[in-house]
Amino acid sequence: MGNKLSRIALNDEGFIFDPETGNSYTVNRTGLFILRLLKEGKSEKEIVKSLTETFNVDEREAERDLIDFVEQLRLYGLLEGKNV
Repeated sequence: MGNKLSRIALNDEGFIFDPETGNSYTVNRTGLFILRLLKEGKSEKEIVKSLTETFNVDEREAERDLIDFVEQLRLYGLLEGKNV
């Protein structure tokens, strides 16, 4: 997978636990949706398409939300590398 997402645990309420560091986080419904797709190995393009279909947003907004969220994941050490 090339990132650390495989180690985290997610629940349906948006609670995330990183067993390696012991840190926990909470995300909203959109963040949880994106995390699940990332863990499945979906590409940026596939995630944007899913966001537009599921949340009824346009492609630009979906791309912006994805980029912002991925940057937050990198800041918290949950995602590595340049690409989604």
